[in-house]
Amino acid sequence: MRKWSGGLVLLFLFSLLLLRLWILENPLAESSLQSPFSVNYSDYFYWTNPEGSPVVRNPENDSHVVSTITLVSKLFSPRNLSDSELQCLQTWNHLDHLISSSQGLPHAVKAIREAGAAWESLMTSIEEEKLAGPGKVKGKLCPYSIRRMNASEFGHDVFKLVIPCGLVQGSSITVIGTPGGLLGNFQIDLTGATLPGEPDPPVILHYNVRIHGDKITEDPVIIQNTWTVANDWGEEERCPPLDTENDGKVDDLEQCDPMVGRDNKGIITANDHYNFSRRSMLPKDGAKPTKYFPFRQGYIAIATIRMGAEGIQMSVDGKHITSFAYRESLEPWLVGEVRISGDIQLISVIVSGLPTSEDLEHVLDLDILKSSAIPIHKSVDLFVGVFSTANNFKHRMAVRRTWKQYDVVRVGSVAVRFFVGLHKNEMVNEELWKEANTYGDIQLMPFIDYYTIITWKTIAICIYGTNVLSAKYIMKTDDDAFARVDELLTSLQRANITHGLLYGRINFKSRPNRKVDSKWYITPEEWPEERYPPWAHGPGYVVSNDIAKGVHKQYKRGHLKMFKLEDVAMGIWIEEMKNKGMNINYKNENRINIDGCKAGYVVAHYQEPREMLCLWQKLRETHQPSCCRWS
Repeated sequence: MRKWSGGLVLLFLFSLLLLRLWILENPLAESSLQSPFSVNYSDYFYWTNPEGSPVVRNPENDSHVVSTITLVSKLFSPRNLSDSELQCLQTWNHLDHLISSSQGLPHAVKAIREAGAAWESLMTSIEEEKLAGPGKVKGKLCPYSIRRMNASEFGHDVFKLVIPCGLVQGSSITVIGTPGGLLGNFQIDLTGATLPGEPDPPVILHYNVRIHGDKITEDPVIIQNTWTVANDWGEEERCPPLDTENDGKVDDLEQCDPMVGRDNKGIITANDHYNFSRRSMLPKDGAKPTKYFPFRQGYIAIATIRMGAEGIQMSVDGKHITSFAYRESLEPWLVGEVRISGDIQLISVIVSGLPTSEDLEHVLDLDILKSSAIPIHKSVDLFVGVFSTANNFKHRMAVRRTWKQYDVVRVGSVAVRFFVGLHKNEMVNEELWKEANTYGDIQLMPFIDYYTIITWKTIAICIYGTNVLSAKYIMKTDDDAFARVDELLTSLQRANITHGLLYGRINFKSRPNRKVDSKWYITPEEWPEERYPPWAHGPGYVVSNDIAKGVHKQYKRGHLKMFKLEDVAMGIWIEEMKNKGMNINYKNENRINIDGCKAGYVVAHYQEPREMLCLWQKLRETHQPSCCRWS
């Protein structure tokens, strides 16, 4: 009887081994072997259309399928807006030819088409609010954090968590759960927001954990990727990588921690401090060593996804594991939902650091933060246009409380305005509209804020500085840059160059980036030459009034070459002016720090809101441009 029972056990184990080998050779078979309490489909379309039937457009949505021409006309049609509301649209109607200036800018037509729908929705909301009266004003819409900590909320299917106002740099998603089931595979997807009538949303990050490997390897692996309707799945990034070399870094962090995939001998993870039984899993002498992997079946894991400046980082149990660079047009502000599926028993999901505006009743310094309306064609010494995205509420508030408080700004010698595109999310646009009308320092742009079309903002800044105002100098900077505008103005006056000036951190011999996965990738069709003409780095550069006027003039004529890297585009435009006879003066300024902060800066880039406040405090206390260091 014992022999018979032992034979059954051996037969059962042998069957499991055969099943395991079959699954590895046939990854798609996993879907038929899932635990009944979980879903782990690698195919993105399966869980957007779980029945597997062809996607058919709902006739009710046909009314949302509007031509680009119709939407563009709605962007610029007259609206019932007050004079104060129109202050944030002073460059809007000057940009009505953007559709004819879209060649060379990826996603340009899409950005205008989506903006048409977003603008129509925003205007409808504003009209409804006006009709409802002052007592029916909507409260703050964008939360700072979202928590799901009740097991009943997770269920046994795909867990979905809506992100109302997108993500920004510093936002994080913490997932606490235990990989389980037959295979222990699971995935986390950050998907984009969609407008009515749109096809399936893009996947900004596909984070696929395969504890028992895949068809390429039997070893555990993390696969990261993106998906869009236009480009399908992108190129996979694997951790550990297939090749031995993995020198890539994102935000100065390894794309894959070198310990992942190495022999486990001597490696003690953070979980080992409270899961002592793991140490029994270390190989004995002579046994085949196991390999380190941050996730294990049956063991709780705390995984945190964080938005960085250049990409997305994942840490597990407090240890950095992977980094994933943002890909073209797939940026954190676009994230509208988190989806978690597969063999993982969720305990909690916490999203924090979300973009949110300040409650006006709690803004004690509101009066000094507001900007007064500027008379048309008012003469100023310097106009500063600040690039900002719609949900970057905190960065704009940091600028208002710091370098926008310089005396030269407060007395009117320097004017500062934020240039902000629309968002695909209605809540964000409503918050943005309130902010624009409260502080009076925002210029709205008639397009969705994709990175590949920010060159249009450069044109808008030139228009504002020469057509709305009459500025001697026009500067472009970013909302994460701290600009010592008093010192900048002093330097410009000292240089005493009022014509043909490009002032900034100038690059004279740069080459196009030909790396396909780079955010700054340029195809030979976009720029066939080996080198760019001289250009100044985007965190802070200044042009004289005549150059800005030339940009506006060429734009109106339709003769302006569009290029998706806006700072290089300005260099290209200036080179064309030079070829037509303009005398160009390149003034290099090494105190413009493009990669952070160094003592003596005039511009410090990549500054978080708390760092901006710290820099301002140091300047007020010591009168020295010293940096803030955070441990």
